[in-house]
Amino acid sequence: MNTAFNILVIVLSSLLGVFLILSIVAVSMVLKLIKGLRQIVAKGEHFVDNAEQLGETLRANAGAVGIVRTLLKFVTVMGDKKGKRG
Repeated sequence: MNTAFNILVIVLSSLLGVFLILSIVAVSMVLKLIKGLRQIVAKGEHFVDNAEQLGETLRANAGAVGIVRTLLKFVTVMGDKKGKRG
């Protein structure tokens, strides 16, 4: 009976060690996955912010006044550039 008990203790100890090693590896992989997901979420938020800014710009320039204002800025910038060349 003593031999069976020793074999059982050895088997259970080795299985516990394997489980412990696998758990450590799994936890480290999950932490890496969470870090990657946080980076993806940050990039997504940045993309959404840029899309909102684009929408606001388009909304501001949608009317005739916005188009005229944009054309005037373009003409002013082009005039300044031509003046600097000559």
